[in-house]
Formats: sequence, structure tokens, C-alpha cells
Amino acid sequence: MKQGRVIWFTGLSAAGKSTLSAALFDRLSELGHEVTNLDSDLIRREISKDLGFSREDRDAHVRRLGFLAATLASEGATVLVSAMSPRRQTRDEVRAMCSEFTEVYVNAPLEVCERRDPKGLYKQARAGKVHDFVGVDIDYEPPLHPEVECRTDLESVEEGLQKLLDYLLPAP
Repeated sequence: MKQGRVIWFTGLSAAGKSTLSAALFDRLSELGHEVTNLDSDLIRREISKDLGFSREDRDAHVRRLGFLAATLASEGATVLVSAMSPRRQTRDEVRAMCSEFTEVYVNAPLEVCERRDPKGLYKQARAGKVHDFVGVDIDYEPPLHPEVECRTDLESVEEGLQKLLDYLLPAP
């Protein structure tokens, strides 16, 4: 059986992780790849509902996502994971679980993410209604050496997608 891979999208809330992941899912599916998309919010509601948003709970959630992704990849799937995963050390732990791991830094400045804020979470965090919010109360540790970096404040979704495809499916 062919070993799959884990493609891990990390970045601040509203940076564009889910948007890029969905675009890559569609393109890889069109190309005939077996692809699974794990969205952190959905997994948190179903599998990690016992966890809060403390540093320890966030790390535990990321480890659960990583274990699930590594297990699916071991069965041959390409697994896309959209997860803020703010701590470098925890992302490195997930990398160690996976045979093939690609870290995608979905990079947009905090000000841009706050302007986008589709769920209103930054506004709530700034008003003190949401606590332990990454980018406001908790630092986000950007990857030091991601395999791919997409600057969603400067690049279109199509440009980011092409960058991902160029890395994942290099020309023969």
C-alpha cells in the first residue's frame, strides 16, 4: 500500500488556512488523488469537545489531530489539516508522528486577519469576551522553516494553490 502524506496548514485565525486547504482538496481530487480534509473546528466539536483553550488543551487537540492525520496517511490518503496550532514544539511533535509531513505557513499579518475576522472572534477577544485567543492573549509561533509559505495578504488563492501544487507535484 502506498504511504500517504500529511499537509498541515498553520497560521492565525482568518489567515486563510481553510480556504487554501479547500482549494487544494478540490484540485487534488480532480487529479485523482485520495484526499481527506480535517478541519480543526469540526474535530474540536466532535473529538476534542472535552478540551478548552488553555495552552495544554490546545496542545492536546493538536496532538489528537496529528494522530488522526498520521493514521489516515498510513492508509495511503493525502490528509489536509487546517489548524492554527500556535506552538512550534507541538507542530514538531506532529511532524515526528508522520512519515511524510508538509508544513504550510498561511501567513497574513495580524491586522489583516483582524480586518477579515469572519467569525468576529478578534473583536470579541479585544472586548474581553473571549479569552486565551491566539494573536491577542496568546502568541502564535510562526514556523521557522515551513516547506511552503503562502502570503495570503499579498497572493490570491490561485497563486497560493499554484505554489502548493508546484511543491507537492513537481514537474517530472
